[in-house]
Amino acid sequence: MKNILDFLNWRYATKRMTGEIIEEEKINAILKAAHLAPSGIGLQPYEIIVISNPEIKKQIVPIAMNQAPIVESSHLLVFAVWDEYSKERIDKVFDYLAEKRNVDSVQYDKQRNFSKQFFGNMSIEENFHHAAKQANIALGVAIVEAASEGIDSTPMEGFDPIALDEFLKLPSKGLRSSMLLALGYRDEVKDWNLKLKKVRKPFDEFVTFLQ
Repeated sequence: MKNILDFLNWRYATKRMTGEIIEEEKINAILKAAHLAPSGIGLQPYEIIVISNPEIKKQIVPIAMNQAPIVESSHLLVFAVWDEYSKERIDKVFDYLAEKRNVDSVQYDKQRNFSKQFFGNMSIEENFHHAAKQANIALGVAIVEAASEGIDSTPMEGFDPIALDEFLKLPSKGLRSSMLLALGYRDEVKDWNLKLKKVRKPFDEFVTFLQ
């Protein structure tokens, strides 16, 4: 029986994909895994835009440095984060939490007020970078779930965020793009990266145990 390490050893940054369409059930599993990812104070300050339309992906190719996985993928995920931790957004999160747990929202006033003060002391750019780090947690979870489903993935930050934001009309939603994730099936003939040995820095340089 395979475990998470088997899946992570199997996956790699897929450079060429076949264009084969991923089953809806598997895409939904990847999205649900990302949805369940942890985030700071549980705010989930990001959304995922799922693009499967080939014509839309073609228009994104020049925005994303002409990377092949953009157009060869089955689905392209855009991780779009809050441009600001506004008081309204924070209130919405805690009001929803209270509603779903069927408790008086006043129970969350301490967390609510802390969040407003903490993020209120940050600049807009600091807000964005904090939200982007939270989104990257969900990105990692999505990558692992994809591997467990036998789906290849390519995370990408090589794109023009301003151009992509304008193309997807993200500013009107108070969002900014942070990362892309192409999902699909590896092209075993064309993908040069498939044949290369997976290499990471030595484990003893990566981990330090303090005892």
